[in-house]
Amino acid sequence: MINSNQALFRYLNVRGAFQPQVLPNQQALTFISKETGIPQVWKWDATTTQIQQYSDLPDRVLSVHHSPSGKQTIVGIDEHGNEKQQLYILHENSLNAQELVVSKEHFHQFGGWSPDESKIAFTSNRRHPGYFDIFIIDLETKTEEVVYQVDGNCTPIAWTKDGEQLILSMPDTNIDQSYYILNLKKKELHKLFEGSALARYQSLQQSKNGEGGFLLTDLDQNTLGIHQFTFKGSSELQQLLLIDKWDIEEIKLSPDSSLLAFTINEGGFSRLGIYDVTKQTHHFIENVPNGVVDSLTWLNDNELCFGLKSPILPGDIWKFSLEESQIERITFIGEAKDVQHLWQQPELCTFSSFDGLEVPYFLYGKTDNAQPLVVYVHGGPEHQIRAEYNPVIQYLAANGFAVAAPNVRGSMGYGRTYVKLDDVRKRMDSVADLKWLAEDLVKTHGADPKRIGIMGRSYGGFMVLAALTHYADIWAAGVDIVGISHFKSFLENTGSWRRKLREFEYGSLKDDVDFFEEIAPLNHTDKIKVPLLIFHGRNDTRVPVSEAEQLATDLKEQGKQVELFIFEDEGHQTEKIENHIKMNTQIVQFMQEFL
Repeated sequence: MINSNQALFRYLNVRGAFQPQVLPNQQALTFISKETGIPQVWKWDATTTQIQQYSDLPDRVLSVHHSPSGKQTIVGIDEHGNEKQQLYILHENSLNAQELVVSKEHFHQFGGWSPDESKIAFTSNRRHPGYFDIFIIDLETKTEEVVYQVDGNCTPIAWTKDGEQLILSMPDTNIDQSYYILNLKKKELHKLFEGSALARYQSLQQSKNGEGGFLLTDLDQNTLGIHQFTFKGSSELQQLLLIDKWDIEEIKLSPDSSLLAFTINEGGFSRLGIYDVTKQTHHFIENVPNGVVDSLTWLNDNELCFGLKSPILPGDIWKFSLEESQIERITFIGEAKDVQHLWQQPELCTFSSFDGLEVPYFLYGKTDNAQPLVVYVHGGPEHQIRAEYNPVIQYLAANGFAVAAPNVRGSMGYGRTYVKLDDVRKRMDSVADLKWLAEDLVKTHGADPKRIGIMGRSYGGFMVLAALTHYADIWAAGVDIVGISHFKSFLENTGSWRRKLREFEYGSLKDDVDFFEEIAPLNHTDKIKVPLLIFHGRNDTRVPVSEAEQLATDLKEQGKQVELFIFEDEGHQTEKIENHIKMNTQIVQFMQEFL
């Protein structure tokens, strides 16, 4: 058992390598890592297997986009966690990035390189806080042009292969979107798959000939599957591969367009496979460590690279050779030899909730001998707890706590039906899942009913507050990180670009204020019986810091035990290691004291 703050620092200070992307024509790839303390770009060279720093920017790197030749790279960074991404350009073999698209009060989303590398596309909300217009900038003259105005949210996907059109994604609901084609000469927009029902579309890949490609969708299905499409002629999708019960969540087309690498999300674990486009057959790759695979990228037609994380692998880059059927770990940044022997693999369990719904959860540590228990609730709400390294969960488990991390109704990864089970006025059904989880852990795993704590981030913070106010007798302590205390004030104060989409999930200011008032934790603070710890970032553009301030003020006026920490240099995420240490040291000490 470890008990010191220094031990917690070792858990929190574990690095990792994420989001690999092949550098075209170089037999090399880049990835993001916090080796210098904040996320920066690093390069791995296949010929030397050496790693070197690729960017040195003043704040965290959010995105990386290499040009078709690999000689230039667009890097997106924000400022103090505010998520207002600005775009910089890096030239080959130079750490020094130059400002390219900078308007610090606004958001920018990269939209792809033109095939000849002379231009890039991006969207920005410069005209209106909630409208993301489409821009093109000439890289030689630095001249910007608004090519289309969009009175809503919009994310560019890529240029078409002929350089004449842009592919755009526009959200329809909190989980659904549609794809559009923008003709740059005519400034005309038309919808792909016109007339289709609401659906998720993602991971679009263009074929080498530019006539169409492949994508993932759950159109008329419960789960995401691989489909083929063409830009011209029929707008119908041809289904190639659908897995019963589970989503296929990412695809990547090989350089010669003959193979599709794909991942399946099986209850929070990934399965990696290869689909042969010509033969229309598929097989799965063996010996991939149990965990989460993402960021598929082809080094060449024979070698596939990807990021891999697991509860005992904080994140590194791996390579699979098709010819040799061999898998190889190519970075070891996630190693932590002084503490990794203490990390635990969780048990994947389920419990039956109040209405008979089977709800999955990961269980860390042992719950015998009436062990104290922490329930860890994810955000989103459409996110999913995955089989990934979490330093706080691992530290708590190593120090005598059991930790249960559930995917309550409304979580992604289990199909459309499951993710819609908590929409709008069904919101409190997911909170009830937490009550039934706690009772099941006492009954089936021997948890001490008097020593159950709960913690969560973002929407998970709301779940913590809702659980403490609506099922007050179950919990012994709570931790709310960037959480929502009242949906009405949250929707009024969040960015207007997010409000419309969040209303599909939570309900609207027009129709559901009575329900917001009914369930708001802020309206039921008199029911909170246990100590509460609150954290928030001053620069949070998703959940405004006012959500934390109004809650803490109310509880203090009642004489309740509450403590609020505000990080002046963070946003919705907590990125800086010193803030991680401060926050999680407080959380661990808090749980040790009250559980």
